[in-house]
Formats: sequence, C-alpha cells, structure tokens
Amino acid sequence: MASQWHSLVSQKLFLARVLLEQIGSLAKTEDDGRPVPEGERTLRREAATQGAIELLLRSRKLLLIMIVRLYQDRTGEPASLNELASLVGEDPNEVVRLRELENRANSWWNHLDQLEMSQSRPAATRKTVSTENIIAVSADTGPDRSAAALKDTLGALKNFTDDLEEQHSEW
Repeated sequence: MASQWHSLVSQKLFLARVLLEQIGSLAKTEDDGRPVPEGERTLRREAATQGAIELLLRSRKLLLIMIVRLYQDRTGEPASLNELASLVGEDPNEVVRLRELENRANSWWNHLDQLEMSQSRPAATRKTVSTENIIAVSADTGPDRSAAALKDTLGALKNFTDDLEEQHSEW
C-alpha cells in the first residue's frame, strides 16, 4: 500500500521537475519564428514556477500520508508534521527526522514552509518612492524561488521519500 503512495509522490515530483526544466528552456521565438514578447515569457516562467511549487507542496503532503500508511493507518491524512505526530507518535524515526529538518533553518522542509507561506498570501503592496519618503531598510525578498533552489529542494524531498520507501520495503 505504501509503495502506491511512493509512486504518487514520485509522480508529482517528476511533474515538478518537468516544469522546472521548462523554465530554463523558454523559447524566445514561437515555432513559426515570431518573437515571444518578454511579458509572455515572464508569464510562462511564473506559471511554471508556481506550478512546480504547488506540486512540491502536494508531494510533501502526500509524503505525510505515505508515512501514516507505513504505520498501517489506512484512513489518516495528516496535513502537517504535528498531525502526523498525533497519528503515529513522536518516536518513529520518520517523525524524528522530519522534526530535525523542521528545526534546521536551511532544510528542504523549511524551504517548503516558506514557499507555502509566500504562495498563500497576496503580493505585498509597494509604495511609490519620492525624495521625501526614501528610507533605507532591508527588504524581505521572500523564499528563493529560483529554478536551481527549487530543484535542490525537489532532490532532497525525492531522496528522503526514496530512502523511506527503501527502508520499509526491506521489512
């Protein structure tokens, strides 16, 4: 049963990788040779980025369900690490490993938390700048949404999922 969930997680990660690879290969011209306007290319890049992020977030949620299934819970569908822990306890190795990732600042788990937060909120409104209201502040740029960073997170999530499947298939 868990391997079906592993397949589903792997499928979502594969689709996310396809979208991320499209970002790097966005054509500057249409098939008929006409140039693609920069605005259109920007729109396609943003659509691929947001699509990949949503697939990564879905993969993480499916990973939690996969873990619950490994512990013979056929109905639980945790949406968070806390919900997972309430279903299987804090002691299982998977929960311990995910808690460690949750507490590590630059982990793939935290990157996904940041991405989820940024995807779930409207863009910050920007004030117009005039000479009277210029104040030096550091801007919150949000999480790294670059294709390279997303591929790194995807790879780490894939490794975690594959390791988990391998460990449990040995039993």
